Amino acid sequence: MNYLQLGVLGCVLMLLLLFGSMPVAFAMGMIGVCGYALAVSGRAATAVLTADMYETFTSYTLTVIPLFVFMGQVSFHAGISGRLFAAANSWLSSLRGGLAMATVGACAAFGAICGSGPATAATMSAVALPEMKKFKYSDALAGGTVAAGGGLGMLIPPSVVFIVYGVLTEQSIGKLFIAGILPGILTALAFCLVIALQCTLNPKLAPPVARVSFRNKLKALFGVIETLVLFAFVMGGIFAGWFTPTEGAAVGAAGSVVIALCGGNCSWTMLYKSAQETIRTSCMVMVIVAGATMFGHFLAITNIPTSFASWLAALPVAPWIVIVMILFFYLLAGCFVDALALILLTIPIFYPVVTEKLGYDPIWFGVMIVMVTQMGVITPPVGVNAYVVSGIDRGISLQTVFRGALPFLGALLGVSVLLMCFPEIATWLPSMVK
Repeated sequence: MNYLQLGVLGCVLMLLLLFGSMPVAFAMGMIGVCGYALAVSGRAATAVLTADMYETFTSYTLTVIPLFVFMGQVSFHAGISGRLFAAANSWLSSLRGGLAMATVGACAAFGAICGSGPATAATMSAVALPEMKKFKYSDALAGGTVAAGGGLGMLIPPSVVFIVYGVLTEQSIGKLFIAGILPGILTALAFCLVIALQCTLNPKLAPPVARVSFRNKLKALFGVIETLVLFAFVMGGIFAGWFTPTEGAAVGAAGSVVIALCGGNCSWTMLYKSAQETIRTSCMVMVIVAGATMFGHFLAITNIPTSFASWLAALPVAPWIVIVMILFFYLLAGCFVDALALILLTIPIFYPVVTEKLGYDPIWFGVMIVMVTQMGVITPPVGVNAYVVSGIDRGISLQTVFRGALPFLGALLGVSVLLMCFPEIATWLPSMVK
């Protein structure tokens, strides 16, 4: 068996393990180690595994993950998510479907201090679903809105997916963060448009809600000013070059604690819970990254990435058709594989094709990958955000959440097409960074 055949066999076995419900980190790590041992030697595989584990857990760049996760956890336990929803609700509730639009706005705002799609969906399920149910919103619209809106946490900075993509491709994490701002805003607006269209076609989905006085609207805004200032300072500091993304994460984490202290919501119990969740989430991500790194070394030995890149580049079609093929693969695969795991598995294969063979901008490609994998978190059978929403509110079935999320796929596809036609939407702001 030659190296190429060994690599293909390893990929097939790993997919079988994933479909058999083995944790993705262990599946990638085990196949990577065993494959490397067969291709080189057992001693070499052990040495590479040890080095990968050590380098991942001592990486200065990856410290940005626990810092931003801690920032999001403190913000959640301090009640910031509730205030964000209340502020958005006060301004939008008078519109038809306004509560659902407010949920999208709150998801976007909380995603800006959380960085995780499932975490954003979980938080907004607890905050927004009871309100929409109280005003007799359709379960499908309510559940689908929270599931889709939660995905904005993957796109709007700081995003864990962007961090991992930046580490794997050695691209600037700061530029990736900034690249996600305009597409994230566009996606949120597209979601609101979808909600408006649905409620216009079927008014029963969202009964009207009483108007809020202008005075109460202003009062609600005061509850989120400190959060907006913190986000603007962290992202503005990264944009202006005042500090690195890692330093910005530290500033954000410290700032969230200060906000909790000033609001009287900080306690040792709250800090302990935040630290506990941060450790759990960060270790999960780190182990996945270590397993993916080991699997990447195995793929490199088998020469699969180079062979596949050469085959794709040699296809007698225009480069944009190849890009569409790659993105369509991500769209389909995202329905079966977790977004972070999918990116870790495929970047070593597709990244050289897109950047070296086809000449596309790596920052733009990172945004496009997040856009299409964002669709996977709301599509069956693996749509993790849908499972999160249904798991938190047992009164809404999983099928109902998936059905409610379906119209939002059209919005994601529309924004993706816009980014394909006008890549400057994603690359303009990063081009201004020093």
